Amino acid sequence: MTQSAGLDLNLLVALDVLLEEQSVRGAAARLHLSEPAMSRTLGRIRKALGDPVLVRAGRRMVPTPHALAVRAEVSAVVERARALFAPDRDADLRDVTRTFTILGHDAIAATHGAALFARAAREAPGIRLRFLSESHLDAPFLRQGTADLEVGVIDSAAPEVHVEPVYEDRMLGVVRAGHPLLTGELTPERFAGAAGHLIVSRRGRLQGPIDDALAELGLQRRVVGSVGSYPASLFVVHETDLIGLVSHWGRPLADTLGLVTFEIPLRLPAVKLGFAWHPRHDADPAHAWLRGCVRELMLRESAG
Repeated sequence: MTQSAGLDLNLLVALDVLLEEQSVRGAAARLHLSEPAMSRTLGRIRKALGDPVLVRAGRRMVPTPHALAVRAEVSAVVERARALFAPDRDADLRDVTRTFTILGHDAIAATHGAALFARAAREAPGIRLRFLSESHLDAPFLRQGTADLEVGVIDSAAPEVHVEPVYEDRMLGVVRAGHPLLTGELTPERFAGAAGHLIVSRRGRLQGPIDDALAELGLQRRVVGSVGSYPASLFVVHETDLIGLVSHWGRPLADTLGLVTFEIPLRLPAVKLGFAWHPRHDADPAHAWLRGCVRELMLRESAG
């Protein structure tokens, strides 16, 4: 890369870290620079791009719209440069310093977070993991570089995004211990007509596949509301007679709270789980390691 392009490779690396840290102090620590030196570097980047890049918002700094627009491409260029100049493509992961952002439902971090952090500590201590909760809005997080890996139900991937299906899960009902629904035969009629139902929806929806299955039988349940994550819903179920839902892989969360899961007496579509990433990460050994870790955890869960 030439100086005539406005940015040299060192500035691109600094820009990549600044956009990731959104902090001059954090970026300085990552790049082993003093804060004044990092501030001067940010000034050079601002001059070259003709954009403030990071602006003050209260006590924090946030990226400008232009910075967000170029973030993914900056990250891709830096990754390609690292791969090009790496003396050994199979270099020891213990020497890698990176931060990976994983996008997914809160239950992903709750069920797999501990195992991922433990494995990173053993195999790649320089890699930090940042879990980002799903948004109620669909956005090209992988394309924009906001996230490096999306895990869970992949239903809004852009055409160029790589998707790897891993396994099919199923939904279970969940109630507090001693709930009246647990006594006697569980029929669709009892399931629908029992206490109120609580839905989990990041978009705040108040109906789903269960309602469609009940409607086919001429039945309707009473939905009292929705919450945005499974962990939150389980705490609500724990303190009420509401009937909640949890995926099979999320059952350990219910077990931890002493809740009881049960098979739903309806024909429900399978829940297809997997992960997705942008192709700019294809040749990145560290990202391949992350994908391998997530794949192994998900396959282990599906076999459990």
